[in-house]
Amino acid sequence: MTVRVFDPLCVDMATFAKEAGETAGTWPLAALDRLCGEAHIDAKPATGEQVEWRATGESRACRGGETQIWLHLECRARLGLVCQRCLQPVDTAVDAQRSFQFVANEALAAEIDAGSEEDVLALSRTLNLIELIEDELLLALPLVPRHATCPQPLKPPDNTEPFEERANPFAVLGELKQKSLPN
Repeated sequence: MTVRVFDPLCVDMATFAKEAGETAGTWPLAALDRLCGEAHIDAKPATGEQVEWRATGESRACRGGETQIWLHLECRARLGLVCQRCLQPVDTAVDAQRSFQFVANEALAAEIDAGSEEDVLALSRTLNLIELIEDELLLALPLVPRHATCPQPLKPPDNTEPFEERANPFAVLGELKQKSLPN
């Protein structure tokens, strides 16, 4: 029995799932432009940095229905993001694990996806696995990346002017009300 090798740039998902295909590898992090765009300007990925990934296809038999096509995806990378406290690069591990069900068309995918917690995609002739990996890593980025302890203490702004106390607008309204009431 020969083991089929699947091209991650052009995967036939129906065949991949039917054959319970497995593929894994690494991809240059610098080749994922959208993901690299999220990196700190001083921490752009170096040439040797890689995204590790693994994909597994599954064909599930369903009672009274068509066989379901599934893709299980795991991917991980390290990226220097912008710390939201000190604005310096913070080395961040980004991991994603997702499973996707593939259905016949976009309308059915939208219908099933609305009522399901599963991720549902429309089955196309071929799937670019690397684009899907980049999408999942983008979704897995932390909302607020930050150091546990920033390497440099934060400085207060240089233009520290004394705070000017302003009148409470409701107090002014109260004074107007008192003036307008008859004694």
